[in-house]
Amino acid sequence: MKIGIFDSGFGGLNIMKSIVQTMPQYDYVYLGDTARTPYGTRSQETILEYTKEAVDFLFKQDCSLIILACNTASAEALSKIQKECLPQTYSDKNVLGVIIPACEKAVEISKNKNIGIIATSSSVQSETFPREIKKLDTNTNIFQNACPLLVPIVEAGENDIEIINKVLSNYLNPLIDQNIDTLILGCTHYGLLEKEIKDILDKSGKKIMIVSEGPVVAEKLKDYLSKHAEFSNKLSKNSSRLFFTTDLTDSFEKLGGLFFGEKIKVDKIHL
Repeated sequence: MKIGIFDSGFGGLNIMKSIVQTMPQYDYVYLGDTARTPYGTRSQETILEYTKEAVDFLFKQDCSLIILACNTASAEALSKIQKECLPQTYSDKNVLGVIIPACEKAVEISKNKNIGIIATSSSVQSETFPREIKKLDTNTNIFQNACPLLVPIVEAGENDIEIINKVLSNYLNPLIDQNIDTLILGCTHYGLLEKEIKDILDKSGKKIMIVSEGPVVAEKLKDYLSKHAEFSNKLSKNSSRLFFTTDLTDSFEKLGGLFFGEKIKVDKIHL
């Protein structure tokens, strides 16, 4: 049995990188639905349909546990999959998301209870981050900012630091002004801009901690497996990595390798 990791594109490879670094012994299967990305502009019904198809594919690839390394899928589809699909069809398997681990970490480390979130427009509109944070601490103040330009910047391989800093400053300054002490990077792509984000936060003169989903999800998954022997005992340990995409392009292998931290070989499939 393997661990499956799904994203609407290749941003989830940044999550997978952290997971593999933390637990290299397990076998992993990655699926990026690049033919239908981005999910953020889709209806909830369509996102659920696409995510179900991806989950079915990964379960058929002998995965017993799947991580939705996509904030949009985690926000719009995870709950229904857990409550409706798993009990009916895959009662011995599980699907986990990336939003709750990030929220738990932010609440844990925030001192002044002012938490900022940068995410895609779809994730911000879903109100999933504030809802999950409020479940953990009703007294927390939450400030969100949608950042529609960041994913295109990352995917275009933009390296003009002046442009990047200008865009980031426009998104971050309103949150800095709210006296946040913790910032959640609520999109898998944003981890590649963490250094630039940290520089801007540091220049504000305020001590603002960053919650990046990759390391947090890896940490929480390791803890989950230590507590759930019914999954960890079934997982094979051959350190194998399989990568699939629904639309194989040069940029997927190039940027996918950048996100994952090493060169990858990708196979195209149809959902």
